[in-house]
Amino acid sequence: MKKRNEGLGIPPKAVAHKRRGTSAPLIRKGDTVQVISGDDRGKRGKVLRVIPSKQRVVVEKVNFIKRHTRPSQRNQQGGIIQKEAPIHISNVALVVDDRLERVGRKLLADGRRVRYVKRSGEMLSQ
Repeated sequence: MKKRNEGLGIPPKAVAHKRRGTSAPLIRKGDTVQVISGDDRGKRGKVLRVIPSKQRVVVEKVNFIKRHTRPSQRNQQGGIIQKEAPIHISNVALVVDDRLERVGRKLLADGRRVRYVKRSGEMLSQ
């Protein structure tokens, strides 16, 4: 049985499963965020690390995992270590002035791209 586009000179849909290009995340290291879904819902913390390629952030005191480690030069004793694991960026919201806010990006007249709060239009410090 012939495939649908076979022999017609139409290339197969090669890009159908490719992930869309990701732009720079609107949440940055040092921002205060609140978890809006998942086991740690409602917890607030500071962003320790942003992983743009995976669209994830590591938030202080949120999403703890237990890592079983062997004794090594770095960790002489080994054992079970608790540390924060990355959480998807869509599961956190930025906290500005003790409120959860949506953030946008706009281009200023001088060519700089800045983040701003969508509700109030207030610029966020870089």
